Amino acid sequence: MNTIDLNCDMGESFGAYDIGRDKEVCTYITSANIACGYHAGDPLVMDKTVKMAVESDVGVGAHPGYPDLVGFGRRNMDCSMDEIRGFVIYQIGALQAFCEANGTILHHVKPHGALYNTAVQNEEIVCTIAEAISAVNPELLCVVQAGTNASRMKQICQDVGVKVVFEAFADRAYTNNGTLLPRRLPGAVMTDPEQVAKRALKMIKDHQIISMDGSVIPIEFQTLCVHGDTPGAVELVRHIRQTLEIGGVTIKRMDLI
Repeated sequence: MNTIDLNCDMGESFGAYDIGRDKEVCTYITSANIACGYHAGDPLVMDKTVKMAVESDVGVGAHPGYPDLVGFGRRNMDCSMDEIRGFVIYQIGALQAFCEANGTILHHVKPHGALYNTAVQNEEIVCTIAEAISAVNPELLCVVQAGTNASRMKQICQDVGVKVVFEAFADRAYTNNGTLLPRRLPGAVMTDPEQVAKRALKMIKDHQIISMDGSVIPIEFQTLCVHGDTPGAVELVRHIRQTLEIGGVTIKRMDLI
């Protein structure tokens, strides 16, 4: 029987700005990637989101990004490796403190946005992120994008002593080289619940994705990402979970797979 983790990027509200349907989505997922105040989130939102995850028995992960609130962390930044290392350590530490304050532990780290996407093509950034994670706690899982560069990314993280969890996306389109289609392009984000759910089940069962141009790309992954700020997010996540369970897929937290 296939087993998969369902993760969602959460805690991305800021001050008076409310983003995402975190409370409702939390009902259907098994792992939460919580923003740490750099691309989104603030101390009160972080604390509230960790509490929400604990109440729903959802695994907590840090979601560190570039210091880019205005661009929501989706713009590339010309940062040194020392800066990136500091950014990641700082954000992990902040969320870890809220975990301790709420009687839970941090399970994983998943970089956000531009930091996550550039790491796919930049081995130095992958290594820097892995080293930052290891410096805080080498037991933390590092979530990286499944695809054509997956084996190399895994080797880099393993050399540092960090365990990797591969991630695929149910609601995002892929290019023919196995990377995510940039959000600015038409069709990059899928919003139809039935289409996305069927696609997710096929990805898990067939161990492959179909790119925008129809190319078949082999893919192995342990966690599937859904987005809480996608239009109709709650219905989307609910439909994915129901379709996977009916299809014989076990849904389990990533650190338990």
